[in-house]
Amino acid sequence: MDTPYRLHYAPDNASLIVRLALEELGQPYATVLVNRATREQDSAAYRALNPAGLIPVLETPDGAVFETGAILLWLADRHGALAPAPGDPARGDMLKWLFFVSNTLHPALRISFYPDRYIGSDAAEQARLRAHMQGEIARHLDTLESAAGDLPALFDGAAPTMIGLYLGPVLRWLALYPEAETGWFDLNRWPRLHALAAALETRASTAAAIAAEGLGPAPFTAPQPPDPPEGSAT
Repeated sequence: MDTPYRLHYAPDNASLIVRLALEELGQPYATVLVNRATREQDSAAYRALNPAGLIPVLETPDGAVFETGAILLWLADRHGALAPAPGDPARGDMLKWLFFVSNTLHPALRISFYPDRYIGSDAAEQARLRAHMQGEIARHLDTLESAAGDLPALFDGAAPTMIGLYLGPVLRWLALYPEAETGWFDLNRWPRLHALAAALETRASTAAAIAAEGLGPAPFTAPQPPDPPEGSAT
C-alpha cells in the first residue's frame, strides 16, 4: 500500500468513526468507496476482507481489521493515543465504556433503524420494536450521561478519546434516522453528551470528515442529511 491504511467506507456509515480517529491520529490513509446502492458490501471481494459484509474495514500492514470497536482499539494501541495505554489505571474505564458504546448502544441503533431485519415485514410489529428500542437507547444514553460526569476526561470532546469519537456519529444518526421516526430524540436531554458533541465540532478531524462526506456545518449537534461528493449513505 502507498499509505499505511486503506479505509473501506461509505458516507455517514460506521466508517465515519474510523475516519475521525485516523484524522485525530494524523495518520495518512486512502479511502475505498463501498457502493451500498449496488450492495458491494455483499460481494465476494469485500467479504474476503470482512465475512460479515459490514462497513467499515481498515486494511493495515498487519492485515484487514473489521468491527468498529476493534479498529479503534487497534489504532489506539498501535499509535499510543486516543485511549489510556495498557497499564494505565484508566484503561479499564476506557475499555468498558468503549465496548458499551460498541456492543450495547450501537446495536440498539441498528435494531431501531432496521426492525424488519429482526422481526419481519409486519409494519405494526416493526413499530412496536422500534418504539421499544428507542426507550432502550434513551436508557443507554442516560447511563453514558452519568459516566461522563464521573469520568470527564474520557468524554471530553475537546481532547477526544476513542469513546468520544464513537459517540459523535452515533448522536448524529439518532437525530437523522430513520427519517420518519426522529421526533423522540433531543440531544439537549443529555447535556454532557451535547457538550461532547459540540466540542467535537471544533476539531480539525471533524472539518476533514465534513469535507469528505458532506456532513454539513454542525454534524453532531444540528445534523442534516449528508450530501457526499461520492457515494451514498444508503
